[in-house]
Amino acid sequence: MAFSIDILDTITDPGKAGRPNEDRFGFNPDAAFVLDGATGLGDRQFMEGHGSDAAWMAEFAASRLGARLDGVVDVAETVRAVSSEARDTFHAIAGEQPRYAWPSSSLTGLHRTPSGFEYFGLGDSCLYLLHDDGHGDFVIPIPGAYEWEQLAAQKHIERTGGIGASGSAVGDPTTLEDLRKGRSRHNTTESNVWTFGMVPEAADHLYRRPIEITGGATAILCSDGLADLVALYKIYDPAGLVRRAETEGLLPLVEELRRFERDIDPDGLRFPRFKQSDDTTAILLRLKA
Repeated sequence: MAFSIDILDTITDPGKAGRPNEDRFGFNPDAAFVLDGATGLGDRQFMEGHGSDAAWMAEFAASRLGARLDGVVDVAETVRAVSSEARDTFHAIAGEQPRYAWPSSSLTGLHRTPSGFEYFGLGDSCLYLLHDDGHGDFVIPIPGAYEWEQLAAQKHIERTGGIGASGSAVGDPTTLEDLRKGRSRHNTTESNVWTFGMVPEAADHLYRRPIEITGGATAILCSDGLADLVALYKIYDPAGLVRRAETEGLLPLVEELRRFERDIDPDGLRFPRFKQSDDTTAILLRLKA
């Protein structure tokens, strides 16, 4: 049986003008993926030319994954190798830094293998799937990640009264300290939150799942920005989100997201979150067997 991944549409949109877009995406005939760089929590930037260390990490990973993810490669070993390269490159320039300052990203992707399709991921980016028979599916490496973040953001909003003029919660010292403590535990057994970055051992915890389809399916790989339309604003279910993109493309979804973020609830009082507007990246694709 022959299997194929066809790219229907792509989009990447920065959360705020003047700030670097820390998302990236990539694809080739055998794979498609989205990377969402984690907002930096360090005191300074080390990797020049990308706007932030998180943007550097996403770009570094995207270029290498796009070149190496062919139909027979082991995805986990590829992730391990790229993470090792990123670690060595960062440390050569930045030296020893606290763990919360290490750049990292979430990763969500699909891989075409000789026997079918496999999902792979780390962190909180996700996959929405619409099968040809009409039923939808949702896949995320960390179940409950969106709900946990909403609860944490709600505590911040209740304490500070809103997101604030900066558009980001990291401007608040108390919240920043809490986020740093959490980030320092990432990629350790203490938290079991595994992300793509400078810890090669995270490849041992790469979430992988066969994607079984009959005939065909349409899918969205996306960063958590676009996922807010389902998880936070609850405008769509997984099938509805993909169906809207299938008929109108990805741009109307991003425009709808920005309307909620910037016009309906700019300060996060109705829909708690750590940023007014998050970087948003997605790939709309077609799987055929």
